[in-house]
Amino acid sequence: MACLCFYNDRMNHHDHQHHDQHDARKLGIAVALTLVFAAVELVAGWWGNSLALMADAGHMLVDSTSLTLAALAAWYAGRKSTQRRSWGNGRAEVLAALINTSIMLVLIGFIVYHAWQRLHTPLPIAGGTVLVVAALGLIINLGVLWVISGGRQSLNTRAARLHVLGDLLGSFAAITAGVVVMTTGWTPIDPILSLLISALLLHSALRLLRASVDVVMEAVPATIDPEQVRACMCQVDGVVAVHDLHIWQISSARIALSAHVVVADLLQWPKQVLQLQSLLAEQFSIDHPTLQPEHTDADRYCAVDAVVCEMQESST
Repeated sequence: MACLCFYNDRMNHHDHQHHDQHDARKLGIAVALTLVFAAVELVAGWWGNSLALMADAGHMLVDSTSLTLAALAAWYAGRKSTQRRSWGNGRAEVLAALINTSIMLVLIGFIVYHAWQRLHTPLPIAGGTVLVVAALGLIINLGVLWVISGGRQSLNTRAARLHVLGDLLGSFAAITAGVVVMTTGWTPIDPILSLLISALLLHSALRLLRASVDVVMEAVPATIDPEQVRACMCQVDGVVAVHDLHIWQISSARIALSAHVVVADLLQWPKQVLQLQSLLAEQFSIDHPTLQPEHTDADRYCAVDAVVCEMQESST
């Protein structure tokens, strides 16, 4: 059984490495596309005097750095584990997500500041230039979004996708601003749309920041209810109680669990542990459980836990 567990762990780690390397390739393509067009958009925004277009260009330049960081993190996360880092390097993606989200918050503050100034001091805008360049930017951003979307979505790729979605919104805003300026000459639409996009990005950035902090703080994943996990474990025949239950994320793709499992007959433990491992993987995507068996006579488990199992058994 030990050999089987070791083999499964190696296979799981290899699978995570494959996904990380795939993420790195996708993010590398996204960097190239974003960097090329950012320079074009920045020049056009400066010449056309459009804050929405320059904000989107600045956003894309920041994204180039952020996507590069995300690609490096994905590559590093795919490296083999060592004796000192037995869990591997999966949390490099979490660190990259934290840094990228922080960059996003700074960028939002920059856009809001300049949009507020433009509301008080309007400037003439070359609507035609803004419209054409923004339309090209929309196509580029859709291509980048297509490249990095699909498949496994880690915190790292989610952070990168957030930046690209911001670019996409920026392109829509610049197109709208160009159309309005060309048809009505009303220039305040440019900073107003910039403020609206900043509000939407702020909401998404704060959600991602919270998710990244939760991983660093080893919080229970938001999609898992610990009491539901405990109740499911109690459904295995012979399990009397589950206590000292801890669930946390190693990275966005790996969830770990540790628990003490009180059983009526220790001779049945080899069969029970396989059932528990299968249940945790299938029901909750927990791929690294560490389970310690205890006999009922040891009297080392919490009475509340025993009640939970008794209630579960009586309800089945």
